[in-house]
Amino acid sequence: MTERTKVAAVASLALLVLSALPATAYPIFGKKKVDKSEIQRKPTAAQNALIDKAIVREAVVIKTLKERTPMVETYIQNMKPDPVMFQTPKSDEHFVGRVDFGKVIGHTGYAEGVSHDESGKGIMGHFKHSLSYVTGINRSLHLNFNEGGFVRMIVIDTDGPNSDGFNRQNYTFSFVRNDFLGTIPTVVFDVKPSKAHPGRFFGRVWIERNNGNIVRYNGDLAGEQRDITEYYHFDSWRTNVQEGLWLPTSSYIEETDPKSASHSLTFKAVNHIWGYSLKVPNKDAEETSLDVVGAVDQSQNAPDVSPLQAQREWVQQAEDNVIERLYSAGLLDAPSDFDKTLADLANNILAYNQISTPRPLRVRTLLTEPIESVAIGNTILLSKSMIDTTAVLTADGAQQMGNLNAVLAFQIAHIILGHRIDTKYAFSDRLMFPPESAFQRLPMGHTDQENVDAAKKTIELLNAKELADGQQYFGLYLQQLKAREVGLKALNTPQLGDSLVKSDGTPWLQAMISKAPKLNDKDLKQQGAEPLAQFLNLDPWTDQVVQKHSTYEPLLGAGDKMPFEITPVYLKLAYWAPPATPVPPPAAPGGTAPTGTSPTGTASPAGTDTTAPAASGPAGAAQPATPAPATPGPTQ
Repeated sequence: MTERTKVAAVASLALLVLSALPATAYPIFGKKKVDKSEIQRKPTAAQNALIDKAIVREAVVIKTLKERTPMVETYIQNMKPDPVMFQTPKSDEHFVGRVDFGKVIGHTGYAEGVSHDESGKGIMGHFKHSLSYVTGINRSLHLNFNEGGFVRMIVIDTDGPNSDGFNRQNYTFSFVRNDFLGTIPTVVFDVKPSKAHPGRFFGRVWIERNNGNIVRYNGDLAGEQRDITEYYHFDSWRTNVQEGLWLPTSSYIEETDPKSASHSLTFKAVNHIWGYSLKVPNKDAEETSLDVVGAVDQSQNAPDVSPLQAQREWVQQAEDNVIERLYSAGLLDAPSDFDKTLADLANNILAYNQISTPRPLRVRTLLTEPIESVAIGNTILLSKSMIDTTAVLTADGAQQMGNLNAVLAFQIAHIILGHRIDTKYAFSDRLMFPPESAFQRLPMGHTDQENVDAAKKTIELLNAKELADGQQYFGLYLQQLKAREVGLKALNTPQLGDSLVKSDGTPWLQAMISKAPKLNDKDLKQQGAEPLAQFLNLDPWTDQVVQKHSTYEPLLGAGDKMPFEITPVYLKLAYWAPPATPVPPPAAPGGTAPTGTSPTGTASPAGTDTTAPAASGPAGAAQPATPAPATPGPTQ
């Protein structure tokens, strides 16, 4: 090749490279280079119409919230770097309460130190602590400006005469893309304030394409002033709880430590909201006597009650009072198919040990964050976080099964040993605790000595041949809990029942640790405990727990384990569907016991004897042969 042809080839190659580059890549001499990040995609006419619809729908959400008094829970984990696990919690805080949004949205008195009538009358009514609840969260997250903070992670902008700060005058919009969240088609827009203004939302919104509802928004409240540290970044999700109505469900908040070379977090937090259908109790209704229409008095034909039966009926009355009151207060889930599955497991523990009880055991789910359990009469309450963190999924479901059997057996031991709740709760007035915003501890747990005795009895129950192999898994779970107990004081402080650990951090079931392999965080084949929100979703309207159907994600490093940690919220959104009409069960032949109840009162599946397990694993625990119970819900 001659020198002339070499020059021609180089020139041709240069032209070819330049032709492949976008227009903004050409060096334009004498003109300012265009920054692609500044180019906004203006919404089309159809997209503008959707934005206008979203502004109207946001006002509907605010109006609906002002008429509701749902349960609100905030859990915060302050983080620190860890050489093996990337980061671990160093401390935590927990808030739970019922909030009157009609008093909170648009109200700024809590930021100005305004005092309120402690008698519960006047402006605050039943929920006189709603503002103090919000103030406590704002203080913990250092949210100093009254137009920012907790409420603004629930609704986008309330800074307006009618709490209608989210509008065209205050914000500009640019189209990003079309997207699906679960099965919901959405249009995604970037949103920023028309003028720099602290407390205005700056971020991104997902607008449901069919009806214009905002189903997710993600950003902060600095109003483009990035150096304002009083506002943290959050990701807020909503659920279609009724026809055409999307209400806030969960928000995830985090902030990175700018001084951390490994980019670990300063803190992360999660807000959960449920109980939208809860009603404010009517004091007059508590004193009203109702006649039952069509009832026939059979009292003369009933047999006399023996002293033992009277004692059991009295305990049953106390139990029913507690369960009913916890449910009406929003602390307990509505009965679900998943609760029935847990009840089957509990009754099988009795069957394996050939123990009869006057009535079958029942199981319900506590909806609050702390890891706890308690037995109230023959009803066992397990917290949602206890179920989530023990749900270690394996190919055979054995690890999750072993963990659940252990936590159920601990409370079954209390029942067998006769450790009853205080029967003072048989008197209805004892549980007329005020449905205020900030819930304090409701002491219904057991004494230290009762827990010591129950721990010994638990080992006896789990030594049954059908259960013995599962002890190793819960021993591993307890090791993981003990390793992180120092940074999770709030998570291990029960709201009303028993913690898994003593006040010094030692597990009550310490004896099971010796039956487990040694905890090794670096071993990717070993998972001691799962993150929070691993296994169950919560329908915020019906208050039923709904099992997740997530796929297995392989661990790539120790940092992927995240035991007992808060993780980002990501809901599988779907349109609301009315509950299916239940099909009545076929009538049992005359003289036979109902399916699922043996003559001794223990639960057993149809067509099996009482020595066979009711299920090969909890619902959905990698058990293809055991279909998971499905409950219609918006987040399935």
